[in-house]
Amino acid sequence: MGYLNKMEKIQKKYKVILADPPWKYVKLNFYEKKGVNEKVYDRMELKDICKLDVNSISEDDSLLFLWTTAPFLQKAFKVIESWGFKYVTVAFVWVKTYSNGKSITGMGRYTRSSTEYVLLAKKGKGLIRKGTNVHQILFSNLKRHSEKPREIKDKVIELVGNIPKIELFAREKTGGWDVWGNEVESDIELNSEVRNSSQA
Repeated sequence: MGYLNKMEKIQKKYKVILADPPWKYVKLNFYEKKGVNEKVYDRMELKDICKLDVNSISEDDSLLFLWTTAPFLQKAFKVIESWGFKYVTVAFVWVKTYSNGKSITGMGRYTRSSTEYVLLAKKGKGLIRKGTNVHQILFSNLKRHSEKPREIKDKVIELVGNIPKIELFAREKTGGWDVWGNEVESDIELNSEVRNSSQA
């Protein structure tokens, strides 16, 4: 069952939205192998991610924390704009490590990458920072494919407080967070807007 076809329960609004979109990997040439994520979970086209009506579930003053990797930065900025937010900064950088603490030797078309990013965007005035000692860099062991460090959610709460929040494209339920996705029992209904295809 795809993300756009899943029926959820009720409509709510949130001050914090954390999202990890299933970016669709694009091969550069015929000889390049399929991306690993194609075998692990359903992917979405950029235009379909942009069409999700995230604006309707976000408060007038709210923050978006958007997971992405370096190759998808341009697409991430389009998603931010389509969802009704404005880019502010890079909130977090996850440096993936082995169990011995050393950074992993990742894949990459140029340099061997070992990081993922959480972009921070705001709607309206955004939110007042509560925690003043939240660090941007997180060193954390590599997880199963697409699994993100739980510490990021703790850092978000430390930064802005324990306020109404939701994780989009969630793969499991985390206490204190509402969720939406095709691998969990979703707490909300999230519709798809009809947008001009030029926005994606």
